[in-house]
Amino acid sequence: MVSIRAQEQSEQYATHDVTNQPPPLAPYDASQDTALLEGLRREGAGWAEEDIRRLGLRAGSAEAQEWGEQANRHEPVLRTHDRYGHRVDEVEFHPAWHHLMRVAVGEGLAGAPWADERPGAHVARTAGGMVWGHTEAGHGCPTSMTYAAVPVLRRQPELAKVYEPLLTSREYDPELRVPTEKRGLLAGMGMTEKQGGSDVRTNTTTAWPTAEPGVYTLRGHKWFTSAPMCDVFLVLAQSPGGLSCFLVPRVLPDGSRNTFRIQRLKDKLGNRSNASSEPEFDGTVAWLVGPEGRGVKTIIEMVNCTRLDCVMSSATLMRKTLVEAGHHVRHRSAFGARLIDQPLMRNVLADLALESEAATTLTLRLAGAADRTVRGADDADGTEAAFRRIATAVGKYWVTKRGPAFTAEALECLGGNGYVEESGMPRHYREAPLLSIWEGSGNVNALDVLRALSREPGTAEALFGELSLARGGDSRLDAAVTRLKGAVAAGSEAGARRLVEQMALTLQASLLVRHAPAAVADAFCATRLGGDWGHAFGTLPDAADADGILARALPGGE
Repeated sequence: MVSIRAQEQSEQYATHDVTNQPPPLAPYDASQDTALLEGLRREGAGWAEEDIRRLGLRAGSAEAQEWGEQANRHEPVLRTHDRYGHRVDEVEFHPAWHHLMRVAVGEGLAGAPWADERPGAHVARTAGGMVWGHTEAGHGCPTSMTYAAVPVLRRQPELAKVYEPLLTSREYDPELRVPTEKRGLLAGMGMTEKQGGSDVRTNTTTAWPTAEPGVYTLRGHKWFTSAPMCDVFLVLAQSPGGLSCFLVPRVLPDGSRNTFRIQRLKDKLGNRSNASSEPEFDGTVAWLVGPEGRGVKTIIEMVNCTRLDCVMSSATLMRKTLVEAGHHVRHRSAFGARLIDQPLMRNVLADLALESEAATTLTLRLAGAADRTVRGADDADGTEAAFRRIATAVGKYWVTKRGPAFTAEALECLGGNGYVEESGMPRHYREAPLLSIWEGSGNVNALDVLRALSREPGTAEALFGELSLARGGDSRLDAAVTRLKGAVAAGSEAGARRLVEQMALTLQASLLVRHAPAAVADAFCATRLGGDWGHAFGTLPDAADADGILARALPGGE
């Protein structure tokens, strides 16, 4: 009798029964983001909504989510020599990486917008990147550099004529062979070196002209060159006329390998799926892009594009981790109630949702400015170009700075479950700091804003012109704009970060006042501008409409 009762109790309380755990998030729709879809339409790319929604379903599929996990678990491997001792300098990737790349390139997330004449094509690409980025971040590096290389290459028309059709192709062709024999190309860049980092004018790589016009040979060692299996690279080197920009192919027109010795792959904190390398040049063949001595000015357009992509990627990480946190708290209970129903957790999620929407809205506004600038005809007076110039640097500084704190808070919503690798949250957390480092650290971007204000007066006028569009919409915003004008006039190098932070928050608030519901705009202005806020997420005032914010932010409503 005792043994029967014990067996019944054992069956009733089986130790391996799983309760109070959320189901898998995937499959889900990564495009189910109201702020993103509204921004897509507002910035002139509503025609792409059907494609964005289709891509969102694919990004949130169990298959694509698994690709992201596998690409980071099975990291790229450097193979310097073949079995016979020949130098090959190749990096081998897991098949999941190639699956991700194939979709990204095929969906136009690399160079394709430059071949698309429809207004809003660059906005559509940004929105697509924000949706497909729910899979994983590393493979966004080569697609970003390929996108950014096209406007630089146009400074050398004879090179652009050959390579631009391949860089704008939607065909992913990973084989290393003669570029002109491929269906599509990827581009990378190599600027930084050991002794200088962001101070690229101190580069020691040298470039010497050959007897053939426009052809040089390079000698030097780059410190950080990501995606070394790209087909061509834009590189800075010291020529007789000064620091210059060059195009370096991995394979030469005659089919021989160019000298591109990969000394090692970086052992990085995050971004593990993406190979970052140290290549050595030694008699490496390169073609001059732009005039000698104008390397920084030539390549700056590439930097503008990749900085936008850093903002985009940070906003994507915020959205992805918010979705993960929201899913968890909807299904997890503690102390007698679902986490989503507990006031303090709702405050945390609503605060994160405000930050995410502000980042998304700013990202799409920057993409719209980029789209109108590159088309020229849509920016006849140059206002959008001036706005893009300063606002991209402001956004790069601020949105990427917010990423690490945001992802840490989102991870904490999952508790110990979020600290386990299987949840995926540690991977997102490790990725977040990268975006404030690449393409200029916080100090570099803050100083770039000061440079724009002092050397390009039209940038301040464009920024305040943008802010004026929300005048009268919120008294706290109006007061912040007045304060910002005084801060700009008194700006100093030591105070650059403080100034740029003011710019970013005021700009984000102005966009939300104009385009977001009252619940979102009011809470953002009250906290980020009005000071009714603490020092961590989850410190919204009691007056904040958390219910309204969450109903808008979480997929499927709260």
